[in-house]
Amino acid sequence: MTQFTGLRRASLPQRLLSGLSLALCGLGAGGLPAAQAMTLEERAELDLSEYKVTAPDASYLDVEARMTLLEDVDNAILLQEIDKLSTGTSCQQLLAYDPIDTRMRIPGYYPSPEEWELASEPLFQFEDSVSQLAGSYVATGDDYYAECLVRFLDKWAQEDALTNYYYDPIEPQAWFATESMIFAAAMAYSVVRPEIEGMQEERKRIEAWLNDLAHQHAAIPGQSIGSCCNNHFYRRALYGTMVGVLTEDDELFRFGVSAIYSALHDLTEEGALPLEVSRGRRATHYQNYALLYLITNMQIISRQGYDIFDLEVEGNTIHDAVDFALEIFEDPAALGDMAPLEQYTGFLKDNQYFSWMEIYQTRYHDPQIAEFIRRMRPIYNRSAGGYITLYFMEPDAQRNIVMDEKQREDAAFKGLGEQ
Repeated sequence: MTQFTGLRRASLPQRLLSGLSLALCGLGAGGLPAAQAMTLEERAELDLSEYKVTAPDASYLDVEARMTLLEDVDNAILLQEIDKLSTGTSCQQLLAYDPIDTRMRIPGYYPSPEEWELASEPLFQFEDSVSQLAGSYVATGDDYYAECLVRFLDKWAQEDALTNYYYDPIEPQAWFATESMIFAAAMAYSVVRPEIEGMQEERKRIEAWLNDLAHQHAAIPGQSIGSCCNNHFYRRALYGTMVGVLTEDDELFRFGVSAIYSALHDLTEEGALPLEVSRGRRATHYQNYALLYLITNMQIISRQGYDIFDLEVEGNTIHDAVDFALEIFEDPAALGDMAPLEQYTGFLKDNQYFSWMEIYQTRYHDPQIAEFIRRMRPIYNRSAGGYITLYFMEPDAQRNIVMDEKQREDAAFKGLGEQ
């Protein structure tokens, strides 16, 4: 197991942290010590020079191996996904969709959920479009979908889309939304790029656009309490690693890696991510939400040849965070004094939040996760990986979809431990 127990001289660029207060990423509730969280100063001191892009054509999955497996698969779940994606989508129709090149401003989710959803529809459409094109390519092997994805992204690149969004520390929602669009585009593009012949000018524009977007977005550090260091940092890290790989940008790649070190450093003795479990009745949701991005990020890093899943920082590993999430799904009392026991559990019936489990299972075959995701498959996340079950599930892991809506409703209203 790779161990990391201290801080060394920085290689992570100060430019990505400019303008920051070097205050602790403190905690708002729950009685957790503020000193638990890695400070921005400490993060800047991390020596991550050993991390370099080694395989720029490596996606977050082995696309060629997966497509070979799917050619002869007889698994009903996977065949259903293949059948659904084989009808594809109209490239002409997608290319008629105007890039977002105006100043984007989005209301906050919790104060105005309906307004947020309405304003976010074009963003979701973009994420669904790129994910569907990548998925259709994997399902069919038809270059039509790969080339369409390149043409679609090139249109957005030529318009400098997504570069103009409103940001204010008290109104950061457009900044939040942009981060998921960047990694949705980068992850989808990573699936098809090695298979594209020609289209060199389009590829050059796309990669320059993604790289500029990532640097511009990461240059906003977020608030010193919260978005500098919590799940939104993990989301920015996800595009950091993927765009870093695609553009052979070690600076961005290390920015993404730094989130793993930061998260593992922050873990409590129980395995809690303190900035997530400080979210009151949504503590369980946010512990899981953070894993969605951390595990996916680790998958990208591992594809570059690093044993990141075995990384240990201050005695902590990612498995501690996973185990704690599973424990509080089962029994919120495990939160102790960190959060109210009356936890929001609605997320437990929404499969997009558990795409990380499909990735994790390819490595560790956790029996509790295996039982949990049976009810969730097929799993799709429009931004953080797309058709995750199609890409990762072992054919013998589960043969058929579990149609038990009552069980999902019980999980949402009562928690897993009371079913």
